[in-house]
Amino acid sequence: MSPAIPLRKRLLVRLLITSVLIAICSVAATAWLAVETTTRAIREEQGQVLAEDMDILRRLSGYAATHGDWSGVGKTVRALSDRTGRRIALTTPDRTPIADSAARGTALPPRAAAPVDPLRTDTFTEPGAQLSGIDPRAVGPYRLPPAERARVRLLADKRQRCFADNGVDTTVTQLPSGRSALIDADGVIDAGQLPTPCADGKLNTPTVTEEKALAELTARARGCADRGRSDLPLPTDVGVTFAVKSLHTRILGQDAPIGPPTGTDQGRKAQECVDRARRQQLAPYVAPAAELFLGHGDSAVPRFDMSTANKAKVTGVAGLVLALTVAVTALVATRLVRPLRALTHAAQQPPEQHVRVPVTTQDETGILAVAFNELTERRERMEAQRKAMVADIAHELRTPLTNIRGWLEVARDGVVDPDPELLASLHDEALVLQRVIDDLQDLAAADAGTLRLHREPVSAGELLDQVVAAHRVAAEAAGVQLCTAVDGTPWLDADPVRMRQALGNLVSNAIRHTPADGTITLSARHHEDEVVFEVADTGSGIAEEDLPRVFERFWRAEKSRSRRTGGSGLGLSIVRQLVTAHGGTVTVTSERGTGSAFTLRLPASL
Repeated sequence: MSPAIPLRKRLLVRLLITSVLIAICSVAATAWLAVETTTRAIREEQGQVLAEDMDILRRLSGYAATHGDWSGVGKTVRALSDRTGRRIALTTPDRTPIADSAARGTALPPRAAAPVDPLRTDTFTEPGAQLSGIDPRAVGPYRLPPAERARVRLLADKRQRCFADNGVDTTVTQLPSGRSALIDADGVIDAGQLPTPCADGKLNTPTVTEEKALAELTARARGCADRGRSDLPLPTDVGVTFAVKSLHTRILGQDAPIGPPTGTDQGRKAQECVDRARRQQLAPYVAPAAELFLGHGDSAVPRFDMSTANKAKVTGVAGLVLALTVAVTALVATRLVRPLRALTHAAQQPPEQHVRVPVTTQDETGILAVAFNELTERRERMEAQRKAMVADIAHELRTPLTNIRGWLEVARDGVVDPDPELLASLHDEALVLQRVIDDLQDLAAADAGTLRLHREPVSAGELLDQVVAAHRVAAEAAGVQLCTAVDGTPWLDADPVRMRQALGNLVSNAIRHTPADGTITLSARHHEDEVVFEVADTGSGIAEEDLPRVFERFWRAEKSRSRRTGGSGLGLSIVRQLVTAHGGTVTVTSERGTGSAFTLRLPASL
């Protein structure tokens, strides 16, 4: 009899507590959502939408990055104001007006909404600015002239065609500097592994304009680094060179290379020098820093406060939801616990009874009951197989041991002389014992997951030739012809010794069941991402009802278990274990009186 379960640990109580907590959280979340939704609606009505502000800042930063001054920004400001309905004003840092969508003389808001400086931009205004704080649209001396743009575009089109020939779909896009680059379907520039035929390096080579700008940048950065060289533990030129190279790869539309860590003093100093030099280099090409003012940006947002009547309504609805949740949960939990108790009772019974439980529902509990019954059936089958396997092992070991013992006893009693023929017979029986023990050891290692594989690139054709050479003598003695057929040059990553063992077991089995003048064909081919081996014979075949059992241990189609017609009954089981250890599968097709075909599918070499 099972012990009583404490009240706090019962499933029903836990479900009730969980449902109550969920109901409370749901009611609280609903109330919070209502308040937040109302507040957001008010904010949207007053124009306090963060995305809109960031869009205005992004557009004005882009204007500053592509113009040397603010002289023509008035048209852009008025267009943004008309679209958003906001007042937009730009001033110098000392509040000298640059452009304003409001009438002349209108007072500015108390505080600026944000600075507009393309050389020190906000990290969220434009993708790509997070690394250095410089708007990526500010290209300055890196902007390519028309002739260089056309030449780079031709190189990009050529690489795109090369990518397409190698099965990679890309699109040509133009960077702010006018340089053409390739992006994949996810918008990643030059993503994935570059196909070898396309790695000519021409598209990634800087143009004359870029080389000149990079040379100027390097000179500026090294001048900065030289002034602080005494504080650094390593030569600063290394860090500066890497930092400039990283900037160069980003200008070309690629990921930055891996190099010296920026977390060191040298790396930080070098990066600071490159960033400072780049800002000095770009300063003549961008508009000076300005302050952005947005109308209504500092007005107070009214809060949403619930009245007493609204609070009473929320409390009443919360109580009703809570009561309904508790009632429904109690009903559902009661129905859920009943089959679980039946499962618990069945699981507590002695294993030899193999108790099954009725399936009363179609939900998760019913699925659990079905799985429990299937587990019980598998356990019952495994128990029967275990008993049969013990009997088979005893039979396989008893026969050679009995023969060895009998011959040794008659030799000891002087009935026969221990001549070479007797010793050879005893040796054969010992080999039978050794073969059975080795097979059992291989199966035990595979079951325990300790079967070691020494993988290496293996040619399927050479593997078949080795197997045929090893079994040619036995085949000729049985009057059977061995043939090979290899389609192409398939290769696989496998343990050659174990693969020869698996194929050899299939060939040995085929030789025993193929009559004289029969044929055994070993073939290999490449199919999609697999190498497919097939061992087909013209032997007696296997009955259809026996096919599901051919890979079971100690199973033989010949029930008398005679050594003249079969081996130990472990060969095909070992084949399946070895193929599975390689990540493959093995199947069999057969027709009585026509022959059998065993098919092995293993992953091909990449």
